[in-house]
Amino acid sequence: MFWPLAAKPYSSLLGHLPSCHPLNLAPHLDADSLAALPRAPGVYIFKGEGKLPIYIGKSVDIRTRVLSHLRAEDEAEMLAQSRRVEFIETAGEIGALLLESHLIKTQHPLYNIRLRRQRNLCSIQLTEEEGAWIPEVVTGQDLGLGKAEGLYGLFGSRHAAQNKLRELADLHNLCQGLLGLEKMSARGCFGLQVKTCLGACVGHEPRGQHDQRLLNALMDLKVHAWPFAGPIDLVEENQGWVQRHRLQDWRYLGTWCSKSDQLEISLQQSFDLDTYKILVRPIMLGTVRIEQINGDLTPINSA
Repeated sequence: MFWPLAAKPYSSLLGHLPSCHPLNLAPHLDADSLAALPRAPGVYIFKGEGKLPIYIGKSVDIRTRVLSHLRAEDEAEMLAQSRRVEFIETAGEIGALLLESHLIKTQHPLYNIRLRRQRNLCSIQLTEEEGAWIPEVVTGQDLGLGKAEGLYGLFGSRHAAQNKLRELADLHNLCQGLLGLEKMSARGCFGLQVKTCLGACVGHEPRGQHDQRLLNALMDLKVHAWPFAGPIDLVEENQGWVQRHRLQDWRYLGTWCSKSDQLEISLQQSFDLDTYKILVRPIMLGTVRIEQINGDLTPINSA
């Protein structure tokens, strides 16, 4: 665990609330655990009879989000198995996102599917040969995802990456033969015959024009290389409470918390798609506080 679970005694409220109150919508849930939920960012954990979590979620307002679960008809099966709700507060939203992803991948809750770990990611890599751009589907085992330039898209399989190239070919009149998706004859690709290819494969269109459309089509899928020389701390602060999330090559290394004055380590050994999605936009847009760290990996000004 990264931060201690809250444990706040609270007298029973069920006998003093109207029947429509959220706390009465799930009477089998421990009322004290529901009443203790804070209106603060963090992670919440539905638990059943045993110690293992049933469902893990995150929110900038834990209390409001948990109570909304109680009103969700499509979550009746999960709620029927739940007996209490625990929570872990964080200093900000990114800390909640990182912690949720980490806990789901390490504890495997029954009702969490979306953030399960994907072990073999694929991407589209462009290489230049004799003045032309050649796309190739590569896997995370072939190169350091998050470090290499010239990568576009992150996919769960080679088939999914190839399907994306086919989709872009249809949308932008690209030659599937030149994209390596089909074999070509002397008459060009099949798309030329059905007029979906503009003829770059047989010289009817300059190869440069074709490749520029390819580059433009891939731009929204660009996988950003890590923009720093080494590890950094992403800092979140809430009313004097500071948490520093240690990151390197888009990997989450752990969180230092001013309340405990400790760095809780949870090293990600490889590139993780969910961590990348959490971090890439705020880091690349510069909307978060970033601080360099010392060579020995201790926080700067952590005292």
